Amino acid sequence: MLVHGSRSDAEVLREDVAQVLAPMGLRLSAVKTRVSHIDEGLDFLGFRIQRRRKPGTAKRVVYTYPSKKALAGIIGRVRALTRRTAHPSLAALLRQLNPVLRGWCTYFRHGVSKATFGYLDEYAWRRVLRWIKRRYRKTKWAVLFRRFYVNWRPTEDDIVLFQPQSVTVSRYRYRASNIATPWATTTT
Repeated sequence: MLVHGSRSDAEVLREDVAQVLAPMGLRLSAVKTRVSHIDEGLDFLGFRIQRRRKPGTAKRVVYTYPSKKALAGIIGRVRALTRRTAHPSLAALLRQLNPVLRGWCTYFRHGVSKATFGYLDEYAWRRVLRWIKRRYRKTKWAVLFRRFYVNWRPTEDDIVLFQPQSVTVSRYRYRASNIATPWATTTT
C-alpha cells in the first residue's frame, strides 16, 4: 500500500493492518512486507516501481518497468527452450518459443518496457541462431542463412520467430467515461 507521510506513519499503518487481518486468520509476511521510499523503489507483480529523474529535465517521475527478476525468468525460459535437442525442427521450436515471448511481452507492455523488449528480441534471435548452428553443424552458414532466415528473422513452414521489439508499449491510456462504475449515472 502507498502512504503519504513519514516512515513511522507507514509502520503504524502496517501494525493496524496486521490487527485487522488477525481476526480473519490472516497475517502479513515479515519477509514480503517492508517499508521503503519510492525513490528506492519496490518490486510488485513483476514490475519495478521507482521514482527517477526524467531524462532531459529536472522533473522526477514514477516509472514502472519489468523487474530484473522477471527479465531473468524469461531469459531462463528462452535458454531452456533453445537448449533442448528434442525439437525435431525449427518450426517445432518456434511453436513453443513464440507463445512464451508473446505472453511475456503482452503482460509487460503497460510499463516502460521498450528497451527491455529490444534486449529480449536480440537475445531470443541469438539463441535461435545458436540452436540452428548446433543442429546443422556440417552445413555452411550461407546455406543455413538462405534456408532459415527470411528478412533476418528465423523462419520455417511460414512460422516466424516472434519479435518482442514490435510490441506497442501503451503506458497511459485516456479512458474517460469508458471506466465502468457500479453507480447509476443520472442526467438532470
